[in-house]
Amino acid sequence: MKNLKKQFVFGLLALSITLTTLNAQMSANQIDSLVLKAMKTVNNTVGFSIGIVKNGKVLHSKGYGLTSVETNKNVTENTPFGIASNSKAFTSAALAILVDQGKLKWEDKVIDYIPEFKMYNDYVTNNFNIQDLLTHRSGLGLGVGDLMIFPNDSNFTIDDVLNSFQHFKPTSSFRTKFDYDNLLYLVAGELTARVSGQSWESFIDENILKPLGMKNSYASLANIADTETMAIPHGFIENTLIALDTKKGNTNMNGAAGGIWSSAADMCQWLLTQLNQGKYGTDLSTVLFSEQQQQEMWRMHTSIPKQSDPNSPFKSHFYGYGLGWFVSDFNGYLKIEHTGLIAGMASEVILIPELELGIVLLNNSEKSGMLNGLISYALLDEFLNLNTGINWIEMASGMQQQRGNMIDKEAETVWQEIDSNKNAAYNKKNYIGVYEDDWFGKVEVFDNDGELWFKSYKSPRLNGKMSYYKDDTFAIKWEYQDMNADAFAMFSLGENGKSESIKMKGISRFIDFSFDFQDLNLNRISEN
Repeated sequence: MKNLKKQFVFGLLALSITLTTLNAQMSANQIDSLVLKAMKTVNNTVGFSIGIVKNGKVLHSKGYGLTSVETNKNVTENTPFGIASNSKAFTSAALAILVDQGKLKWEDKVIDYIPEFKMYNDYVTNNFNIQDLLTHRSGLGLGVGDLMIFPNDSNFTIDDVLNSFQHFKPTSSFRTKFDYDNLLYLVAGELTARVSGQSWESFIDENILKPLGMKNSYASLANIADTETMAIPHGFIENTLIALDTKKGNTNMNGAAGGIWSSAADMCQWLLTQLNQGKYGTDLSTVLFSEQQQQEMWRMHTSIPKQSDPNSPFKSHFYGYGLGWFVSDFNGYLKIEHTGLIAGMASEVILIPELELGIVLLNNSEKSGMLNGLISYALLDEFLNLNTGINWIEMASGMQQQRGNMIDKEAETVWQEIDSNKNAAYNKKNYIGVYEDDWFGKVEVFDNDGELWFKSYKSPRLNGKMSYYKDDTFAIKWEYQDMNADAFAMFSLGENGKSESIKMKGISRFIDFSFDFQDLNLNRISEN
C-alpha cells in the first residue's frame, strides 16, 4: 500500500513537471520585449527577424529594424535573409527525397554517380559514399578549399571543385574525426543534379520551397528579382558599419553549402515540416520526406568531443553531426540545430522535437551573431522552464563590453611594423611573376605603379597591394574588405635570389576559417 501511495505521489509530481514544461510559453509581447532589449544591447544591429513554432503552430513571426542603413526600409517577417549554412539541411532533405523515390541509397558510392570524383587516395575515393559528403568526416582539414567560394563571386566551376580533393593533404584518417567543410556539400549538390536531371537550385525550388509555400525563399541570390525586398548584409569598413555590395555569386557553382535566402515566416513552414516528421499541409496528409529519412538525418553520424560542464545551467553530454544538422542533448531533450554565417549575415535554427518547438533567428549585421545566441538561450530558458535565473540582457551587455575591449594586437603590431618598414629597400623583380597552385590555379605578383600587387586569376576580388613586412614576407591588404581576410605572402628564394614559391596564411587570429590560405602551395611558373 505504501508503495502504491509513493508511486501515486511520484506520478503526480512527474505529471506536474511535464505539464509545467509543456505549458511554458512566451507571449508575443514578451518575445517583442526580449528582442527589442537585446537589439538595443547588442550594438550595431541593423535588422533582425525571428520565427517561433510551438505545438504545430506558428507562435511568433516578425521582423525588426532595417533591411539596409541606406534605404531605411523595415524588416518584416517576409524579408529574405541569407541563411548560409542552414542551407545544408535543405541539401540533405533533397537527397532524402531522392532516397524515398528509390533513385539512390545513402550508402551508394559517390563515384557511381560522379565518376570523375577523386579524393586524396584510391581507398577513400572508392569507398566515399553519399553520407560522407554530408558528415564532415572526410579526413581533410577545417574549411579546406573554401578559397574557391570565399569571396563568393569567384570564377571557379564545379569541375574545379571535383578536381581539387586529390590535391589536398589529409589531416586525419578517413571517418575518424570531425572537420567542418563546405566543398563536399557542393559535390552533394552536383550529385542531386545528376540523379534528378535538374539543377540543385531547381530541385530545391520545385521539391521543397514551392510545396511548403515558401514564397519569399530562393535557392539562389540570383533568383531574387526584386532585390529591394531583401535584407542587405552589413559590415565594418574602417570601424564604420556600412551596407555591403551584394554580389550575385558564382553561377558556375551550386548553392548546396550555403546559397539559400529565406524569411522568418517561410522558415517557420520548414520548421513545422521538420517537427511533423516530414509531413505538411493543413491535415498533414502530404509527405515531403519520410519519417525514416528524417530519423536518418537527425541521427549522429560523426561524434564531436565534448567536455561536460557540471556548473552550466544547460546540461549536455554528447554532441555530433547528423546529415546537415548538429545533434546534441540539452537538459534531457534532443536538440537539433545549425548556424550560418556569410559576410554581414548570420542565421540560427534550433529544434527541440519532444517539445514541438522550433526557432529561427536571422540578422544582417557583422558582429551581431551574438544577438542570435543571446536570444536563443533566453528563449530556451523560458520554453524549457529551466529557471536559470540568468539575466540574459545583462549578460549580453557584459559580453558586448568585453568584445569591445578585444583588440587584435598581433595584427596591429604587424601593420605598425609594416609602416616602420615602408622605406625598406628590396628588389621587386625578385618576386614578380606568375605562380600556380594545383587546386587554386594561377596568381600573379606584378608591379602596379611602383608597388607590388597580388591578384588571383579565378578569384578577382582577391586582389590587393603587397606591403613589405620583413625578410621575404609581405602583407596583402585585399580590395575585398567585407570580411577580415588580409594575408601574409611568404616567398622562398632560390640560389639566384629570385622567388621560387609562395606560402600564405591569414594575418589576423580572428580570420574566418574559410580563408584557407595555408592550404595553398604556389610555385612560380614564369617571371612574366
